[in-house]
Amino acid sequence: MLLLAATLLMCLTLATAFVVLHRQHAHHGAAVEPPAHPLNDDETMEQVVSAARQFVEAGRLETIHATYLLMSCRTEDEPPYQGTVYLDFALPPVATAPDYLSNLARTMAKRGWKPGLDPNQHPGGEIMVNNGVTALIYRNADIPGRGVLQIYGECRNVTDHRLDATGFVDIGDRLHR
Repeated sequence: MLLLAATLLMCLTLATAFVVLHRQHAHHGAAVEPPAHPLNDDETMEQVVSAARQFVEAGRLETIHATYLLMSCRTEDEPPYQGTVYLDFALPPVATAPDYLSNLARTMAKRGWKPGLDPNQHPGGEIMVNNGVTALIYRNADIPGRGVLQIYGECRNVTDHRLDATGFVDIGDRLHR
């Protein structure tokens, strides 16, 4: 019985030490560390809107609905923030649709975008990265004939937006020149 009590006490002591040391030396990683060259709100928005514009032009995306959101890069709503775009668009007719997303990815690769990880949750989708911006393009599984483009900018906006009224902003008119 004494051995069992000593073992439990040792486990409790080690667990407590781990929690205390982890909090003192928490490492959040580069994605949430204060950036060396922060972006202001307009630059944060332009980073992802210009990326979305590149996809719209390269893919000749039609019937688009696009929104922008400033999103915290941490689990709470504190800085740093990144700009995000959610864009819904019409896919071409069924005859040309199977290769449409991979063809768009090849076109974007010619414009400097590089293939990213495999989008496991979106079969047939593509992930592309360029200058710290990540784009995920895939078929909308819930709405036949529609595609989705999600763009995530860099976590470089350090302005405190915790008290701001936030929400999606329509940016569809900013994507066609």
